[in-house]
Amino acid sequence: MRKFFLLISILFLISCGEETLPKPKGYLSLEYPDKAYKKINLYRPYIFEINNIAKSKDLPKNWMNVEYPALKASVDITYRAIEGNLRELLIESEKLVFEHAIKADQITAPVEYANPNTKVYGSLYQILGNAASQVQFHATDSTKHFLKGSLFFYTKPNYDSILPAVEYIKKDMIHMMETLEWKDSE
Repeated sequence: MRKFFLLISILFLISCGEETLPKPKGYLSLEYPDKAYKKINLYRPYIFEINNIAKSKDLPKNWMNVEYPALKASVDITYRAIEGNLRELLIESEKLVFEHAIKADQITAPVEYANPNTKVYGSLYQILGNAASQVQFHATDSTKHFLKGSLFFYTKPNYDSILPAVEYIKKDMIHMMETLEWKDSE
């Protein structure tokens, strides 16, 4: 019996020591450059400002990419002239947003945008979760021009990891809509 108590006492003394505490949560400390904007340098039926850290890449059909090399991301811009097909373009744009519903945790209600002075009307959607595109917008003047922008990263989406970059670029996409102007065809 003494040996049993001795053994228990030894185990008790050995097990006592410093109190074990869980490690605190670690947070990434990501820093992004201050925002400064410039007008796109491509001839298009539209013009808007992009972040200085982004580069505009020319594509056919008045399309373009706004590339963020440091963030390994791009905003793909597609342009379509309206030829009595505004309803179809709006349906197609919304359909492209909801194609991500399979992987998305949530698709937010669209944030509506309207600037009657520049005749720019549009919507911005945020897609939460591991979808291929996290932010999309469309803008139109309702008579001649239709523009769509979609954010993509050059990596398999891991929403928690890319969320700071998504928020950074989303603000740039809002700025694109706010500075968008249509050039009348001559």
